[in-house]
Parts: sequence; structure tokens; C-alpha cells
Amino acid sequence: MDKLTVVLGDFPHARPLLDGDAETDGYRIEPVEVRPVIGAYRRMIRDLEFDVCELAPVSYLMARQQGIELTAVPVFLNRRFHHGDVQCATHSGIRVPRDLEGRRVGVRAYSVSTGVWVRGVLRDEYGVDIDKITWVVDDDDHIEGRVPSNVERVTDGRSLGELLSAGEIDAALTGNAGTGRAGAPKAGWTAAAEPEPGDDDTPYPLFPEAGTLAVDHYLRTGVYPLHSLISVRSELVERDPGLPSKLYAAFTVSKQLHLTDRPEWAAVPRLARQGRAIGADPVPYGITANEPSLNAMVRFAKDQGLLDADFPTDPRSLFAEGDYPDA
Repeated sequence: MDKLTVVLGDFPHARPLLDGDAETDGYRIEPVEVRPVIGAYRRMIRDLEFDVCELAPVSYLMARQQGIELTAVPVFLNRRFHHGDVQCATHSGIRVPRDLEGRRVGVRAYSVSTGVWVRGVLRDEYGVDIDKITWVVDDDDHIEGRVPSNVERVTDGRSLGELLSAGEIDAALTGNAGTGRAGAPKAGWTAAAEPEPGDDDTPYPLFPEAGTLAVDHYLRTGVYPLHSLISVRSELVERDPGLPSKLYAAFTVSKQLHLTDRPEWAAVPRLARQGRAIGADPVPYGITANEPSLNAMVRFAKDQGLLDADFPTDPRSLFAEGDYPDA
């Protein structure tokens, strides 16, 4: 039985696969722990260090465009809405999305998937000219060389959280895409520089009703932002063309086993809330179920200069050939 080294984030619905309870036909799974898992993305893209690895979806598209020997399986372990991810500096005076034009906005790296989704929504829904925003970054992109001229790198070692508190940037993304951590992803990744609630410099949200706006956007467009698809070294797929289907089936069984043990996403409150809000599975797998989101992701990445204009748009072309019933 062949061994597969597998790196995933800490998702309870993937744990049965890592533990061997959801078997991958003909393969023995060898989990490799990398925390934070974002630290594994660059290692997979640049060095093909693992057999199977969760990846940021935009980073996968960029890697594919550059001819890096990776292929993907349409398993999306994490989904998030992003209207709530934009916070404004206390004294910025920003009140509506177009107030961001001409301002400085922090994001960990320009190609981070959350940034791509946020910029896409700002442009599509609110008419923001994202090219008139200076995007301030404090980390490298996983794939270099696609950064537009309106991106500025922090050079003095301060975090985005510190810059936001000082009013030296006007807004920033939250969480791992911005002020929710400091420095590049590595052991001990922290958010020590993020303002504490009640601080005089506590930022405020661009969209106070973010949850309502996000669900409205989903119901109108069918776009449910994708995160963390599954990538496989292409060499392994060439050796066994059935491997992507086997992995997909194993991830599907893994999710079913988890939900049997912890129904209604009780182990992941955020996903449970999202599922209730949209009235559907909060982490749907497969191509058909995710076609609006895949189309939007490719379009946003092209609009933002991360993919070439002739990058394929057919969602099925983004993944290895395989059997992927919606699950």
C-alpha cells in the first residue's frame, strides 16, 4: 500500500481521513502537522514538499498558471463570508466603501484569498475602484511577480495592527489576512499587536451589518467564497489517474463520519451559523455545487492582475479529471 503525506488545517470534518477511519483506496495516509497550515502553502508551491496539501485556492490558480506540477481536487474544507473583514482606523472618516479610494489599506499579502474576495466584492457590489487604493502588505505572496504598482511593502517591521492603531493606514483586513496576526506564518504566529476591545484606537467595521449583507450577496449571486482546496503533486496523478477520485471519496466519507458523530456542525460553531444562514451545507464539495464561486474567483483574480486574461475559465479545467459528485 502506497503512502501519502498529507497536510491539512485543523478541520474536524477531515480528521477521520487523517485518522484512517475514512480510507483512501490503495493508500495509507501519513499526516504531517504544520501549524499554522498557511506555513505549508509556500512549501508545497515552491518545493512540492508534500504529496497532498491544503492550499489557498488563488495561490493554486497562480501556481497552475506558472506550470508548477500541482493538480487539485474540488474539496473546500473551509468557507467564509468577507463583508465583515474590513475594519477602518478610528479617525479615518471612512463611512462608505468608495471612501476607500485614495486610501491605504492593509492586507497580509496582495494575493491572499481573503483579499481577492474582498476586492472583488468592493468592485462588483459597491463600484470601488480598487486600483485607486494603496494596498499595504507585510508578508510575501506565495508566488511572487504578480504584484501591481499600487502595492506597498511595510519595511520597518511593524505589523498591520500597529499601523492601523497609529492611523498610518486607513483600513485593514482582519484575521490571518491582516491584523489578526503579526509577521509571516510560522510557529508562534500571534496577534499581539491587534488592538484590544475598548481601546481608544479600536477600529470599526466598514459594514456594521456585515452578516446580513453577506447572506444577501450569496442569495443573489450564489457566490460562497472558497478557501483551502486540496492540491496533489501532479506526478502522483500521472502515476495513478484514479487518485483524485479516491481522495474525493475519502474526504466525502470523512465529512459524513464527522457529521454522524457531531450532527449539524456542532463542533464548528462558525460553520453551523453559516449553514443556518444560507440554508444549506456550509462546506459543499464538488464542481457543480461550487460553479458560481469558482467562476467568480477566477474572474476576480484576473481583474486584479493575478491571472492572465487567457487563463481557462471552465471550472472543470481547474481540477484533475475524476468522479466528483456534489457532496
